[in-house]
Amino acid sequence: MVHIEYPSSIMNVLIIYYSTNGSTKKMSRFISRGVENIDGANAILRTVAGENTSQDDPIVHKEDLKDCSALILGSPTHFGNMAAPMKTFIDTTTSEWYNGTLTGKPAGVFTSTSSLHGGQESTLLSMMLPLLHHGMVISGVPYSEKKLNSTKTGGTPYGPSHVSFNGKNDISDDEKIICMNFGSRIASLAKKLNK
Repeated sequence: MVHIEYPSSIMNVLIIYYSTNGSTKKMSRFISRGVENIDGANAILRTVAGENTSQDDPIVHKEDLKDCSALILGSPTHFGNMAAPMKTFIDTTTSEWYNGTLTGKPAGVFTSTSSLHGGQESTLLSMMLPLLHHGMVISGVPYSEKKLNSTKTGGTPYGPSHVSFNGKNDISDDEKIICMNFGSRIASLAKKLNK
C-alpha cells in the first residue's frame, strides 16, 4: 500500500463505496464533484474488497479513515440492507472505534436499488448505525434541498438514492444535483467542524 501524505490545509472527505451494477459508483462521482466545489476540500474515492470490486479506485485501507475529515459511505441495497462487502469492511473497524478515530467527524450515506420500493431508506439507516457507534456527526439531505421536494426519481432525507431497474435507468438530473449538493454539504460541515 502506498500512503499519500496530504498537506494539513487540505480537508479530505473520504467516500467509500461498493457497487455491483455501476450505479453506486456513478453516484460516488457526483458526490465527489460536490465535495470539490468547497474550497480546501478534497474527495478521496475508495472501494471495498468484493466480488465486483471496481478497478478504477483503490481499495480502502484503515489509514484512509485516520486521514479523513469526513466520511461518506455508499452501497447498493441488498434485501433492505447494505451489501455484505461494505458490512465486512465496517466490521473490521473495532480498533478505530476503540481509539475514537472517527469521533466528531461528519458523515453521510447513499444507496442505489435495482427495484422500486427495494429498501433504500432501511439501507441508509442501517449504514448510519455503525457511524453513530463511531461517534460521527450524521447529516442527511434537508428539505431545503429543492430537488428533494420535486424529484420523481431517487432522493431521501436520509441520503441520496437512485433506482436503477437493473442498470436500465441512468442517474437522473435531480439525483445528480442531490448527490452533488450532498457532497458539498458534508464538506462544508467538515470545514466548520475543523475550524
